[in-house]
Amino acid sequence: MVVRSTAAPPTTWSRDLAEPQIHESAFVHSFSNIIGDVRISPNVIVAPGTSIRADEGTPFYIGENTNIQDGVVIHGLEQGRVIGDDQQEYSIWIGKDACITHMALIHGPCYIGDDAFIGFRSTVFNAKVGAGCIVMMHALIQDVEIPPGKYVASGAVITTQQQADRLPDVQGEDKEFAHHVVGINQELRAGYLCIEDNKCITNFRSQIEKSYTNDQVERLEVERSQRSQEVFNNSLGSETVEQVRYLLNQGYKIGTEHVDQRRFRTGSWHSCQPIEARSLNEAIAALENCMVEHSGEYVRLFGIDQKDRRRILETIIQRPNGNSSSSTTSSYQAPANSYSAPTSYSNGYSSASTSSNGSSNGALSSETVEQIRQLLSSGYRIGTEHVDQRRFRTGSWQSCRPIETTSTNEVVAELVDCMESHQGEYVRLIGIDPKAKRRVVETIIQRPNGAVATSSSSNGHYSSGRSTSFSKAPTSSAGSTATISTQLSSEVTSQIQQLLAGGYKISAEHVDKRRFRTGSWQSCGQIESTSEQQIIETLESYMAEYQGEYLRLVGIDPKAKRRVLETIIQRP
Repeated sequence: MVVRSTAAPPTTWSRDLAEPQIHESAFVHSFSNIIGDVRISPNVIVAPGTSIRADEGTPFYIGENTNIQDGVVIHGLEQGRVIGDDQQEYSIWIGKDACITHMALIHGPCYIGDDAFIGFRSTVFNAKVGAGCIVMMHALIQDVEIPPGKYVASGAVITTQQQADRLPDVQGEDKEFAHHVVGINQELRAGYLCIEDNKCITNFRSQIEKSYTNDQVERLEVERSQRSQEVFNNSLGSETVEQVRYLLNQGYKIGTEHVDQRRFRTGSWHSCQPIEARSLNEAIAALENCMVEHSGEYVRLFGIDQKDRRRILETIIQRPNGNSSSSTTSSYQAPANSYSAPTSYSNGYSSASTSSNGSSNGALSSETVEQIRQLLSSGYRIGTEHVDQRRFRTGSWQSCRPIETTSTNEVVAELVDCMESHQGEYVRLIGIDPKAKRRVVETIIQRPNGAVATSSSSNGHYSSGRSTSFSKAPTSSAGSTATISTQLSSEVTSQIQQLLAGGYKISAEHVDKRRFRTGSWQSCGQIESTSEQQIIETLESYMAEYQGEYLRLVGIDPKAKRRVLETIIQRP
């Protein structure tokens, strides 16, 4: 096996010219680059296009059975070390049976535990990811320690230990998927090594020739032809057919639901006739029957995991205008060997809740729907409360009907019902951590004038992003509130009063439009004053200083050293 590996260059911090140590059972593709003191254990596979460069931070360790996939970059800073499982110092330690998937960046000092999974294009820097963690796509993990067995959702930005400690646990199906990827790559490693061994590949080709008779070849051609015809002999798109095939192959049942245009906005779906079919053709026929029977309506397909009694995927396959999901960009892709199978964290993510204008979700804004989806994907429950204008100032909120579902569309429907039942009142959304038995977020989604939380006030500042968690705390009198002249809304002023009354500290953060989507907020500095007037003046000075940016108010519990409130008070 020809491997592109070289010694580390001589530098002021390293003069030993250390070379990679690669076990003979490992496969390292010739189009990858291994430089310096990189210790690659047995049965590791390093795919094409990777760069593992221990020329600054050093040494690196990669545990047995681990797979480093295409385009991965592994590098380390000269300063900073982690303690490996052998109690020695390393710039980067990657444990056994780990998956570092396509285009990920691992930058030391960094520790990746056994059985960990790092998804496409995710970045881990100056951090520790515990054993058995699952990190999905496009995530950033920096300056934190992720406890073992935690799940990091796609696009998450984890840069504080508080965020890391709140992460949900990995589910059983996620572990199975990670183990499946390890198995796939172990088979690929053996196959690549076989290709480089003339004796092995000759024997393999001989076995192929013996195992396929002319009749078998003819049968395979017929099956391939039938499979391709399946796509064209039905009204479903090829992607939907592949989705159904994948669900059936994984042992899931198929379900369908329909809803007319009027009820679509509230998420009031009705089930079609149950599908008992186990073959692809029977399942497609049942889907087409549902679509014909409910022409002019929305029809959606979903998979059912009978063991866990949950849905694993929802996809709209027919719309009132007659278009199916195949005529638009589908969120589903046929499963590949690495990192494409749907997980339980989708929570009913479907076209119903991702309309570009947000109109499909009734009175709720697209930001609120996205917030609901993120809360559910993190394992939190959803609740709602309402209060009239008179009791709003005293914080005497009352609960709406409990929401037991974990489906995004069904939660949206429950919220819309609560808003319709309490028109002319404030209604707020609540995120609940069922394990810690505490609230993690509160957001006003309806006001007495009919506006929702995303509407801006007349002065261009955001009136309230998340309502405060301290509704029971005493507030100042109406007279004292009126004496303070401020650009801030009365609700933000009330939140400041309640935070101070509860003994909490106040600070602020800002972020520009480009970084807002990644959650890369920067601190304006903690406000040491306990005077309401001085705090308001300080916040207003921040608003003037960071015009054209987002600005949010942060409430901090100094005893527990955690945040209790985040409220956006200015938008670009």
